[in-house]
Amino acid sequence: MKSRTEYSAKNTTVSVICRILAIIMGYVLRIVFTHQLSSTYVGINGLFVDIIQVLSLSEMGVGTAITFALYQPVADGDIEKQKSLMRLFRHFYIGIAGAVACFGMILIPFLGTLIKDYGSMQYVVPIFLLYVTNAVCSYLWIYKKMLMDAHQLIYIGVSYQTISWFIQDFLQILILIFTGNFILYLVVQIVVTIACNLLISYKAEKLYPFLKEKETKPLNKEDRKGIFQNIKAMMMHKLGEVVINNTDNLLISAFVGIVQVGKYSNYFLVIESLNQILTQVFQGIAASVGNLGVTQDEKRVRKVFETTLFIGQWMCSVITIGIYEVINPFIAISFGKEYCFAMPIVFLLSLRFYLLGIRKATQVFHDSLGLFYFDRYKSIAEAVLNIIISLLLVQKYGVMGVFAGTVVSMLFVSIWVEPYVLYHYRLHLPVRTYYQKMIPYAAITAIVWWITHILCDMASKSGNGTIAVTFLVRFLICILVPNLLFLLCYHRCKAFQVAIQKVKMLLEQKRQQKYQDEMKRR
Repeated sequence: MKSRTEYSAKNTTVSVICRILAIIMGYVLRIVFTHQLSSTYVGINGLFVDIIQVLSLSEMGVGTAITFALYQPVADGDIEKQKSLMRLFRHFYIGIAGAVACFGMILIPFLGTLIKDYGSMQYVVPIFLLYVTNAVCSYLWIYKKMLMDAHQLIYIGVSYQTISWFIQDFLQILILIFTGNFILYLVVQIVVTIACNLLISYKAEKLYPFLKEKETKPLNKEDRKGIFQNIKAMMMHKLGEVVINNTDNLLISAFVGIVQVGKYSNYFLVIESLNQILTQVFQGIAASVGNLGVTQDEKRVRKVFETTLFIGQWMCSVITIGIYEVINPFIAISFGKEYCFAMPIVFLLSLRFYLLGIRKATQVFHDSLGLFYFDRYKSIAEAVLNIIISLLLVQKYGVMGVFAGTVVSMLFVSIWVEPYVLYHYRLHLPVRTYYQKMIPYAAITAIVWWITHILCDMASKSGNGTIAVTFLVRFLICILVPNLLFLLCYHRCKAFQVAIQKVKMLLEQKRQQKYQDEMKRR
């Protein structure tokens, strides 16, 4: 049987590779989309994606809560408990699909309010209905994937989804090039979503035949009570997260205009793609963290968290610096200079990414260790603050005001509440321990960012190349300089040494496994 480290490594490696491939294909699709369809359709796509994310509130965090409930019976080999949980999961997801469909229908009369230029557009309602249909289909049969995830086989579902997305993007590119038909483009998305979910369901049943068994005992009252308590807490987290992360397009559309939504959508595509890569790194270890929490002592959990936090902030810092330094040349090359934002706006987008990224280690331990209930009001408070600040600032500062509202609300709430909950309720350490690590990390990141920016500007001014050359030079600087400077700063750090030791141990395990396989073949 593989160790948690091996499962984490495989899940993370496969997830990151798959995400990068999906991003590359999605990027090609986005370029074709932007050039084949008008800026209005680009804006509509960004707006409706955000609306669907709001409708996904119906999911209420069911996936996270029940996946956490699966960790203990999976570790204990309790098949009956797993069957009971999956039965409950199935009922929930059928209800969620119905709720998304109902909320989507209710929202149709209000589309004119959400879209400033509604009167000049055609087929808005049919297009919106196709987005809703795809959202509904995304909840069908997919619940079985969570069982594979709980068994630390995340890479299987990710692989299936990536292959499906690759096929979907390829077909959509052909449709846009040869027909320019946006309706057909969306129909393909629905068909692929259904096919992917059915394939994942089939694979899960093959791995765990007990999923086909009809006789399943209902969960006892105590277990149901705990799960529903976690679901209620996760619903509050989900509500806040959706408002914080997915209302920017709604505010920009309502107060600035749909064309600016299309402009931001290109930045969102790039930044969210990088965010997904970072998320996949941490999601790859989620099941292993859950298993760690139910099988190991507190001291071991602390040690693993500190190493994860260190690696996460390094990765997040490098990506943040790269976003600020190269995203405008990248947008100019891909979509045209007219789609570029001013640098103050780019700085806010970069800062928002950094604040999201440095929290991922805390969040994966928070969710995998089942701490949903203790900070259930946190996301609601942050969401309310975000809306108030954004509404106050958008009327004077436009797009910049919307992003500033998100950054300020994050600084006032999430950035200190999440570590407090983890340290107080699970690690049982004073939260100052967290800040004694993060403040120096942030200070070093700021200095490295400043040095990198100076070098990027010097390189740009010294040459007379095209935008493509400027992008390439700045990109190479952002890859090399931050990593070399971080290595110089952290090479004696304990967390760095632990991380290196883990890599060596994993490579040794792989070498031994390869040797054993060769001996068996002989």
